[in-house]
Amino acid sequence: MRLPAWLSQHLAALRALLVLTVLLGVVYPLLMVGVGRIPGLSGRADGSLVAKDGKTVGSRLIGQSYTDADGRPLRQYFQSRPSAAGNGYDPTSTSASNLGPENVVDTLGEGGKPSLLTQVCARSKAAGELEGVDGGRPYCTPGGVGAVLAVFHRDGATGPVTRVVSLNETGPGAPFVATYDGVAVELAVPGEDYSKGVVTPVRGGAPDRPAVPADAVTASGSGLDPHISVAYARLQVNRVAAARGMSPADTQRLVDRYTTGRVLGFVGEPGVDVLQLNLALDAAHPVRG
Repeated sequence: MRLPAWLSQHLAALRALLVLTVLLGVVYPLLMVGVGRIPGLSGRADGSLVAKDGKTVGSRLIGQSYTDADGRPLRQYFQSRPSAAGNGYDPTSTSASNLGPENVVDTLGEGGKPSLLTQVCARSKAAGELEGVDGGRPYCTPGGVGAVLAVFHRDGATGPVTRVVSLNETGPGAPFVATYDGVAVELAVPGEDYSKGVVTPVRGGAPDRPAVPADAVTASGSGLDPHISVAYARLQVNRVAAARGMSPADTQRLVDRYTTGRVLGFVGEPGVDVLQLNLALDAAHPVRG
């Protein structure tokens, strides 16, 4: 007995569904699990975890914070790159801030958000204070926010300047610059509309090559980067050495040991494995509580 065409089509679709379900839903996953158990691959399949004294302390693939309960950097540890993933290095929320170079004006008031520029300035100021160097950067105020003015002209975008507001600074205090084009600079007032002013970043007198390197003040695209630049590690050597009672030379030798080269010898820049470096410091020169 020949089945109706519509029924034959439905039975064929059902057979295809069952076969593909077995192949892709059972056989393929089991095959991948088996591949992941091959010696040499099992560690990576499990997340490249790092253990110390039988306890998991991190992953070779994911950065982590080295701070106290209040979020202050622990002086005896090399600090990682900033992270925009969740509350920091959250593998379930890997992301960047998605803020671009034109994001220079803070949202002031309750619930406001700092601009990318102000985040960079604040991180640079904090890193400079932690490491005992000048944390100044171009387009940053001494207070650690973006040095950005709203400049109002008589004829809109042209003509004499009639009013100037420091967009990222509020009272009390004084603006980072007293006057602009002969006009006194005002502090911003949360909630006030300054959109008719021309947004004008002010470079200031910071050096072209700041003492605090770029990876100390910007998050990576994934927010999980476990390495820092050689320059950022070098900046932290004296602090870590002093906190652990080591010589800077001995500390630098450990940094060199955990510095990785360029991928394939020419791609990217050398990096320092922060987790392995800090574990080595704990093993060789533990801090006595």
